[in-house]
Amino acid sequence: MGERSKGFVGVFDSGLGGISVLRSLVAELPHEGFRYFGDSAHAPYGEKSEAEVLELSRAIVERFLADGAKAIVIACNTATSAAAATLRAAHPDVPIVGIEPALKPAARAFPRGRILVMATEMTLQLDKYHDLARAWGGECEVVPVPCPGLAARIERGDLDAPDLAEMIEGLVGSYAGSVDAVVLGCTHYPFVRTQIERVLGPGVAFFDGGAGTARQLRKRLSDEGLLAADGHPGRVEFASSLDTPDELALYRSFFHMER
Repeated sequence: MGERSKGFVGVFDSGLGGISVLRSLVAELPHEGFRYFGDSAHAPYGEKSEAEVLELSRAIVERFLADGAKAIVIACNTATSAAAATLRAAHPDVPIVGIEPALKPAARAFPRGRILVMATEMTLQLDKYHDLARAWGGECEVVPVPCPGLAARIERGDLDAPDLAEMIEGLVGSYAGSVDAVVLGCTHYPFVRTQIERVLGPGVAFFDGGAGTARQLRKRLSDEGLLAADGHPGRVEFASSLDTPDELALYRSFFHMER
């Protein structure tokens, strides 16, 4: 086993939303070391320009690599759309795995269904999403639902508060009882899946990209001979650009939240 396999996997998002992906990564790869960085001082990315997101993402990846990262996970749909291709071109020897709205599995499960895609405005505007919708929309009715402010509200925690329930009602209440599936196209949104389900009603299927990203990371690490040994003790470390004890405690609480 080479020295590179002993490095860590750097995982980042605009804030704490990517912790939903981190949980899938740890479940899939329990022997790996993960360093999670949430850019909460600049959250949410979905309300910034593509150029801003690219520069913020580039700076985070450069720091990870300088610290010895063996692979990178972009645990943010917006940053994946805006920055993944550029980052991969700049670092061709580093596995860089992103995430995208899980429209493919949703369309396979409901080939003639009505599918809501909840995402940030930027994710829904960029070519990556439109290519995905064309490729997998098929005979489905795919309904994009931009959710301005939702990721920023989730960043504040207190997920059972009335104001958050009211926000979700305003975003998707008009679709109650009329959809088959919801694609959670922002990594923050799995943390409010229960609240969304309360608004839409029972029987709605939910899809997010975390498990697929975890499987892809396993494949890339295996292909490159970078998997940690089975006996290696896994670890998870947290850091944030909003570097306060309260923020890091919030990160840990989201990581340990019941599913």
